[in-house]
Order: sequence, then C-alpha cells, then structure tokens
Amino acid sequence: MSASLIAQQLVVHRGRQIVLDGVNLRAEPGQRIGVLGPNGVGKSTLLACLAGDLILDSGSVERRPRSATVGLLRQEPERVAGEDVRSMLRRKTGVTAADTELDAATEALAAASPGADDRYSDALEAWLALGAPDLDARISTVWADLGLDDARLGRDTTQLSGGEAARVALAVLLLSRFDVLLLDEPTNDLDLDGLERLEQFVVSSPVAMVVVSHDRTFLERVITHVVEIDEHTHRATRFGGGWMGYQEERATGQRHAQERYDTFSTQRSELRGRAQREREWATVGVKKAKKKPDNDKHIKHHNIVSSEQLAGKAARTERAMDRLEVVDKPWDGWRLSFRFGEGARSGDMVARLDDAVVERGNFRLGPVTLEIGWAERVAIVGANGAGKTTLLAALLGRVALTSGSSRLGPSVVIGELDQARQRFDPSVAQTITLGRAFMDATAMTVADARTLLAKFGIDANRVDRPAATLSPGERTRATMALLQAQAANCLVLDEPTNHLDLPAIEQLELALAEFEGTVLLVTHDRRLLESVAVTRTITVDGGHITSDQLS
Repeated sequence: MSASLIAQQLVVHRGRQIVLDGVNLRAEPGQRIGVLGPNGVGKSTLLACLAGDLILDSGSVERRPRSATVGLLRQEPERVAGEDVRSMLRRKTGVTAADTELDAATEALAAASPGADDRYSDALEAWLALGAPDLDARISTVWADLGLDDARLGRDTTQLSGGEAARVALAVLLLSRFDVLLLDEPTNDLDLDGLERLEQFVVSSPVAMVVVSHDRTFLERVITHVVEIDEHTHRATRFGGGWMGYQEERATGQRHAQERYDTFSTQRSELRGRAQREREWATVGVKKAKKKPDNDKHIKHHNIVSSEQLAGKAARTERAMDRLEVVDKPWDGWRLSFRFGEGARSGDMVARLDDAVVERGNFRLGPVTLEIGWAERVAIVGANGAGKTTLLAALLGRVALTSGSSRLGPSVVIGELDQARQRFDPSVAQTITLGRAFMDATAMTVADARTLLAKFGIDANRVDRPAATLSPGERTRATMALLQAQAANCLVLDEPTNHLDLPAIEQLELALAEFEGTVLLVTHDRRLLESVAVTRTITVDGGHITSDQLS
C-alpha cells in the first residue's frame, strides 16, 4: 500500500518547557527524511508523535489512507523479561497486536456484534498486510541470512548483548511490512555488514521513512530530504537534495543571514554616527553663534539658522535609521567544547595478554597473546559477536580468564566510554540523581560538578533528576564529562558515537586528535575511523585475532 504521513502544527510541552512548536512534516512514498538537531531537541519526541504514541498539546498527524500502518523502531531495544527473541520479533513487527485484534474481531463476528463485519474485514486486511501468515517462515530465512543460529530465537531478550540486540533490531526492520517506517538511530551497534544490509533495505524500500541518525556516512547514502529542528525556536525547517544538499543549503543560508545582519549593522552604525555628529555640530554652532560678538545681525542670524538646519538634518538621519529594515543577529546556540583530561605518561607497556582464554557460555575468546604499548592508537574491528568487547575486558582485567594471564601497566589510568554507558544506565542508577552519581565518580563539589556538566549541555534541571531518566544522548554527554574530569592516560572507547549528535561527534574527533596517550577504539562509525589517526588495527573474528596490522 502506498501511504503518506502528514503532521501539521505539532506542539508538545514537557512540563513548562516547549519541545516542539508548530512543527510540520510530510512524508510521501519513496521519501527518506532525515531528522536532525542536537541531543534533547525533540527528535525522538517527534517520531513518537508521528507513531501516535504521544498525546499532542495541539496539531494533528494524519495517515493517508487512514488504514496505513506505521512502525517505530526505537533507538534502545525494548527488552522485556520473560519475552524470547521470536516473540519480540512478532511484537515489534506488529503481528502480535494484529493477531490479538483479529481474534477479538472473530469473536465479535461470531457474537453478531454491531459493526462486527467491518471490524473483522479491517482486522483481516491489517493482519495480511503485516505479513502475519508467513512471518515464521520469513523469520527463519532472515535469521539465517544474518548468520544467527536458531537457538538464539528462544533466548530471553534481556540476555542479549549490545551487538545481538542490534541484529534483532535489524531483523525486525527486514521483516516489517509497515506502510510507513520511523527509525530512531537504526545504525547504533550495527557492524559493517549490518550497516550495509540496513542501507540496502532503506534505499530499496518504496515506503515513506523518517529517520533520526547521526551516522554521517549513513545519512549521506540514504536520505532524500532533511528536516532540522532548531534548538532555539523549536520549529522545523525542511531541506531538499539529501545530505549534501542540506549541508550546502544550510551553509549558504547561514552565510546570507550573517551578510544581511552585517549590512544592517553597518548601515545602522553609520547613520547613528552621522546623526550624532550632526547634532553635536548643530549644538556647538548655535552656542558659538549666540556668544560670538558680531555687529551684523544678519550674519549672526544666518549662523544660528545654519546650525539649526544641521539639527534638522540629524533628525532626518535618525528617521532614516528608524526606516531601516531590522535584521536580527543570527542566533548562535550553545556549542560543546571538549577535551580529554590527561594524566602523566604511563610506562611503555599499557596492557598485555599471554595465552589468555575467556569462556562465556558457548562463546570462547582466545588463546590471545597481545601487548598494547604507550601512545598506540588501536582500532579493534570485527563483526558483532566476534569478541571485541570481551577482548577489551580481558585487556583491562575486568573478566576472569579461563586460562593464561593478563596484566595492566601499574601507572595506567583508564578513562572509559563504554558501550552501555553503565555508570548512568537506567538498570544501574534507578534512584540516584545525575549530580550525585557524577560527584561520587569524580569527588567534585556540587558547584564544580554542575559547572562541568553545564559545559556538556546538561542544565541544572537535569542534574537534579534521577540518572535513570536521562536520554541516551544525555548519558553519553555525562560520560564524556567524566572523561574530561579524569586524568586518564589510556582511553577505552567502545562505540563512542552512539547517541551523540553531530556537533558532539565532531568535538570528539578533535579531542582525540589532541590526546597524547593510548587509545583503544571499538567503533563501526565509518567516518570516525577515517578521521582518527589510528596507528594499529586489530581484527577479531570468532573469538580469535585474525589480523594485527600497523597503519
């Protein structure tokens, strides 16, 4: 079914704070609209509005036709205790709800309830459109194509690793038969193979899509339009021409806005200066004419009149200044300025593994013999589930070895941006406030903690909120603030760009370029890998190091 989604004048408040103010968005079949804006500006809120999951303060969201189905893939996989992967796939593709409605409609039809015929017809149409009849067969095909074994379909979703959860989210997308798709950070935690599959699916799909992403390579390859939410006005602006067209049009618009303001400011300053000089000359001229002894009354009168005419010219100049079309100065929002706190140099040996083996359930890493030296900038790459995060944990001595040994240099101070942002993760920090959690980690005073967090765009209201209520982007910014507060000489960055907005990612790249210590980097962000000056690349596959190359 060809379907469109039309949002008009959406207004959403969060308490007294306005999140969206008169936002319009129209998604037609074949359009792939990227929604951009800094963390916390309301991108996920917009998707929730489009999905019908959030009550609007005003405005409307219309589906054309009304029977069109809309699917929302959230940025953090919903893991329900007691729900296995297969059940999650059925729920996320909309089939579970369709099953329930069809059963209820069938019962209503059997009971000859009023309107039962139409209800049953609509329920059956939706059930068929969502691909319910052959979903199990398609699950098996997609699951095998993703290289996953059938045993994982029966696993509890709470036991999935980050990479496995990302693959499940990708499977949901590949299995979905929604008429409109809303994707919130779909690239998070996907490996390179998963990213390629995602891009192929998105580009080849004929349905309307609205995508929130900060993956620059992904955006460049897939989107056809951009809707940018302004953090100052909370309104949205639409750009055509895809990612490159957006960048060019936005840069041109900013340049023209600055030029218009500069012209206005210059003209206003010149007129104000001229008016001031003319008034000063008129005032001085009249005083001189009245005081100067001159027997010729006509000359004296002429001098006074000339001076008063200057005052009239000053008034005309001021009126000309008032007639200038006022141009507001382009608003320059808050910008993150970030650098890693650096400690003293560590020894030449940072971390070492000797014939190390780690066994976790059915997964085995090793045996691995590996040494990381001072100031090396190491990229650890590989598919999801290959063992990258386990290798990091073994190097840092955070996982028990089945055999072999691990050693961390005695003067090594670790600064870590982990995949789960665990210090502020909702499952860990249920009731403690962000401010308290931050002070416990840094030993900072209240004032110093608030000041540093404010530099990362986390205001006083958020500091006093439970850490569990933070958005994924806010958790990542808080963790970045921790890294600045710590005097680390070895950075461990596991998928550091997940949930970061574009300005923050650019600042992260600049901070990495300035950092002089050791860097261990796990990322599938292709643009980040290109920008970071990596000195060594370690490839992990199936629990083994298959390649270790100097750059």
